[in-house]
Amino acid sequence: MFWVVLVWVLAGPAAFAQTGPLPLTIGQTFTLPSKILKENRRINVYIPLGYADSAKARLPVLYMLDGGLGEDFLHVAGLVQVLTGNGTMRPFILVGIENTARRRDLTGPTTSAEDKQIAPQVGGSAAFRQFLRTELMPVVQQRYHPSTEKALMGESLAGLFVLETLLLEPNLADTYVAFDPSLWWNKGGLVDQAQARLRTYAGPAKTLYVASSSDDVKIPESRRLEPALKAAAPRSLRWYYTPMPQETHATIYHPAALQALRLVFAPAKGKTSN
Repeated sequence: MFWVVLVWVLAGPAAFAQTGPLPLTIGQTFTLPSKILKENRRINVYIPLGYADSAKARLPVLYMLDGGLGEDFLHVAGLVQVLTGNGTMRPFILVGIENTARRRDLTGPTTSAEDKQIAPQVGGSAAFRQFLRTELMPVVQQRYHPSTEKALMGESLAGLFVLETLLLEPNLADTYVAFDPSLWWNKGGLVDQAQARLRTYAGPAKTLYVASSSDDVKIPESRRLEPALKAAAPRSLRWYYTPMPQETHATIYHPAALQALRLVFAPAKGKTSN
């Protein structure tokens, strides 16, 4: 003890100071040139601890929209880390897609003049889906060798894109998770299509989770979604509609994601994820 005190007195705190900050790494990031979108896209990836060799583990993939470091990637990666670690969620590779022109990519066509005023370009969801299907997903498959299971998650306009994808191209993913989807887009046109498209769906089993905040339930188009699901959802669609009146549009993402990931990605009974 004497020598520890003596060294501290002689050298002072500066002798133990860090020489400089070091990088803090939580995952991987890469740039993907897109011929479809005619731009480079930043992709951020998190693999749960203990599953670094994902080629052997064959993990499913959760594709999240608004997936930049300054968007929602960090807090969702934190949820995946905690829930995988405590055994309440199956391990997933998290792939975050960073935005460039968010309102262009996440919206479908619209006849509303008001909608068209929100950005220089809107209505690009079909091209963005093509980017996911033909450019991003093959690269993820090549780099990480995941299983065939895929999920898509987003909030607000990203939630709109999630629901639109389920209705227009359901086989892009197996599970669809949407928080406060912007169903007001195109005067509720997507909700108008929902019953007809759901009634004619005859494909493999899918899962849908929708959470709605106190702000969302004030929107007439949003209030029509749950009745449409009740009326037309096929047996092959396992769906959940969760009102969260204690949350607003600004606060819903994290608590809704916590509930959704625990529910739709729960480990099989009798098994844990670690």
